[in-house]
Amino acid sequence: MLLVDAANVVGSRPTGWWRDRAGAARQFVDRLRSAVGDGRIDPPVTVVLEGGARQGVPPGAAGGVTVVHAARSGDDALVEAVAKASGERIVLVTADRGLRRRVQPFGAEVVGPSWLLDRLG
Repeated sequence: MLLVDAANVVGSRPTGWWRDRAGAARQFVDRLRSAVGDGRIDPPVTVVLEGGARQGVPPGAAGGVTVVHAARSGDDALVEAVAKASGERIVLVTADRGLRRRVQPFGAEVVGPSWLLDRLG
């Protein structure tokens, strides 16, 4: 499973995302779904949205991508998702060092935002 820290990935590039967090989230999820659809990324993909970004995409599965709305901390929701998937191969996309440390005990592989953004084109 590919698990995506959307705030961290979207925030890794200065595209003006902060002016429209919901719109940036919508565009990002659309890009993920397109990449799954044309085989650049293998499903399943789960993306966690927090804060204002949650208004951009409803929660649920579509196009090979499941959107999860973090009730509180996005990092906590990501750690919870990794813990629940224990035993599965998990690749977490984030540059957050603290989050990386929190998921390593569960055996998750962690890659940086560039890994994913390169695949999105």
